[in-house]
Amino acid sequence: MKRFFLPLMLTLVFALGANAQGLHFGFISYDQALTSMPDYALVQTRLATLRAQYEAETRRVEDEFNAKYEQFLDGQRDFPPTILQKRQSELQELMEKNIAFKEESRRLLAEAEQEAMAPLHQKLSNALQSVGFLRGVAFIINTDQNACPFINPEMGIDVTQDVLEAVRH
Repeated sequence: MKRFFLPLMLTLVFALGANAQGLHFGFISYDQALTSMPDYALVQTRLATLRAQYEAETRRVEDEFNAKYEQFLDGQRDFPPTILQKRQSELQELMEKNIAFKEESRRLLAEAEQEAMAPLHQKLSNALQSVGFLRGVAFIINTDQNACPFINPEMGIDVTQDVLEAVRH
């Protein structure tokens, strides 16, 4: 997507630049702005607490499985075939439940992160829009992950501080 979007934006800049002298664009590190938001640390703390709860439950069920598996190994020579099969089935079922729980907890954590971060992303989006109009830029480029390795400071405006001030209010 970036490979398609960046050349398209650059083509647009050059095309508009020929018609509108003094056209400027803004640039910002979205990640830096996001992590600098006042509520970001609170969201991360809540997510870390939730993650720790899921990890603790995962460890508990793993310990339970390991204890039952050790009991099975200790007694397997002495068990009659029907008890041996029953214990194997129990272990298999427990292992499947543990795997399902891990997958479900990953999904739930990702969902919780999306929900928790949505208001921050919306607030940042609103700030970017507000600053973009205020500063009179045609668009704002996200410079994260080296998406734009060179920006001519005479044509581009670093809107980072403006956006950070906007999200603090």
